[in-house]
Amino acid sequence: MVIKNVNLETVCGITSKIPDNPYNEVAFAGKSNVGKSSLINALMNRKSLARTSAQPGKTQTINFYNINDAMYLVDLPGYGYAKASEEVKAKWGKMIENYLHTSKKLKAVFLLIDIRHDPSANDKMMYEWMVYQGFAPIIIATKLDKIKRSQIQKQVKAVREGLNVEPGTTIIPFSAETKQGREEIWELIDSLVLPEENLE
Repeated sequence: MVIKNVNLETVCGITSKIPDNPYNEVAFAGKSNVGKSSLINALMNRKSLARTSAQPGKTQTINFYNINDAMYLVDLPGYGYAKASEEVKAKWGKMIENYLHTSKKLKAVFLLIDIRHDPSANDKMMYEWMVYQGFAPIIIATKLDKIKRSQIQKQVKAVREGLNVEPGTTIIPFSAETKQGREEIWELIDSLVLPEENLE
């Protein structure tokens, strides 16, 4: 997809109503500090549309980015942020759950996992929970530039086994630094959100 315009159209807090959007949506979930904002910026070719931060737990809202008036990229709050109180964590969980259940236009959920480490208990819980909700999460293994090329296969396998992913699950290694994996992610998004006649 050639990105002509992007705007942060809706920001949903804990109490906001999920918008009834006119276009298809793809959502991005991931642990705090897994590189979700960097990924979204890289996908949209923007430096700082999604605010990146060294401080985890920055995204505490659901952010709807309207792309070309054709689709939405949806940034879900980071989960598993250690410093957040249980009460706040429960609210984020509710918010994400509410979105997954309410959105009529959600076509796919991408789950970001740090390729350098085995999936955490939080990652596993999130993956299992999404599958339980009826989704087949597509895995993006982030921070690819932080490992050696020779380790990629091994780490992808560790992610696959660590999450115990469903057969046929797509795992895309991605680097926000080098943009490796960006094209693949877009091809997948395009195939999910665009009506068939636009794929010519």
